[in-house]
Amino acid sequence: MITYNTADAGSGSLYEFLSKSIKSDILKGVLKAGEKLPSKRQFAKNLGVSVITVENAYAQLMAEGYIYSLPKRGFYVADFKRLVQQKKPAISEEMIPLAAREGGWLADFTSNQTETGLFPFTIWSKVIREVLNDSRAQLMTNSACGGIRVLRESIAGYLREFRDMHVKPEQIVIGAGTEYLYGLLIQLFGNGKVYAVENPGYRKLEKIYHSFGAPCRWIAMDAAGICISDLEKQRADIVHITPSHQYPTGIVMPISRRYEMLGWASKAEGRYIIEDDYDSELRLSGRPIPTLQSIDMSERVIYMNTFTKTLCSTVRISYLVLPGKLLHEFYDKLSFYSCTVSNFEQYTLAKFIQEGKFENHINRLRNYYRKKRDLLLEALCKGKVKPFISVSGEEAGLHFLMKIESGVPEAVFLERARAKGVKLAPLSAYYYKEEGKPENIYVMNYSSIDITKAEEIAECIYRCCIE
Repeated sequence: MITYNTADAGSGSLYEFLSKSIKSDILKGVLKAGEKLPSKRQFAKNLGVSVITVENAYAQLMAEGYIYSLPKRGFYVADFKRLVQQKKPAISEEMIPLAAREGGWLADFTSNQTETGLFPFTIWSKVIREVLNDSRAQLMTNSACGGIRVLRESIAGYLREFRDMHVKPEQIVIGAGTEYLYGLLIQLFGNGKVYAVENPGYRKLEKIYHSFGAPCRWIAMDAAGICISDLEKQRADIVHITPSHQYPTGIVMPISRRYEMLGWASKAEGRYIIEDDYDSELRLSGRPIPTLQSIDMSERVIYMNTFTKTLCSTVRISYLVLPGKLLHEFYDKLSFYSCTVSNFEQYTLAKFIQEGKFENHINRLRNYYRKKRDLLLEALCKGKVKPFISVSGEEAGLHFLMKIESGVPEAVFLERARAKGVKLAPLSAYYYKEEGKPENIYVMNYSSIDITKAEEIAECIYRCCIE
């Protein structure tokens, strides 16, 4: 007869102590597979506990699969021989990275991290409190697949006023980041379509398309943007472009090429353009470039934007604007999905936009980043590094291109910069193939650098050129 000292149960319940004790003996092999356990009454009498205690312990063990019962015969130990012999594989941090461990850079030009002081914490927390007080019933009501209506109305109003886009709230779909929205579009169109991206371009897009089993083609670019002839040659159906500020080259697509793009889309049924307007609000000189969507008369443009660049890099709220002709198909196929952004965030953002706080925040950001860019360029163009560099694409967004002409190979230059605490992203890393890649041109994302160290950064880059 197996027995346990119930005095060891402590303050916990007796049935839990009993079930854990039996489970331990099963896993250790003390109780063998197929071995019969004492009857409930006999076991209870031996332990000096109630039959209910033993009954609850057996029920827990049965629910977890450690024992089984046979009618009118009793309870038996399940076969755990193979399970006990198996070892759980070791999990290392390298297998599942939880967070970036790099740090301590003098300047990291690859990071899009938002500076803490730029997020409007005081205003945002005030809006959250107002939402919690005034919208309790709405917060507890499940939102539609495309997001809550008040946020979609707020975004539609913002697009009308600042981007000259006349869209209905029903056309807007809210999602937790553009990557999630790309996945929705692939499911909408199917993986039988040929998807195209810019070369050079955002490399993660290819991984997203391939993860859905969708064919992805890299399309060559010229000085005006993506090449129409290559789109035709590659037989693309859906093309993803960044016309207002191409990433990473910074090219602004001229109006002539935009109309060519619309012409390409309208030539065949099923062709669409995904217009990624990821940082249009942060154009630092002049008004934002008009969107491709605003001149699209044939409803072939899907507009996409995010609040990640304007609020902070950890706010995962993005949206897309579907052409009217796709609405029925989208909701027919994908309305079973729940909106991936919580009501709390949606109502807060809606109020933030409606009350003009978002517009004020954008204006503050533009002024801040303009000054930051100017100070960095001044340090580069007035320092000793000036003869070795040339800069382009600095008028829009939070990055520009810096070309180094020092005779130092790119790989060597990158290593020298890393040794000095400057992390650079070469433009060559954004190209699909080895041939035709440029040498020693760097994508300078200055959003997270400490601008007080601009002169020190310029000096380090100079040292990389001459050492």
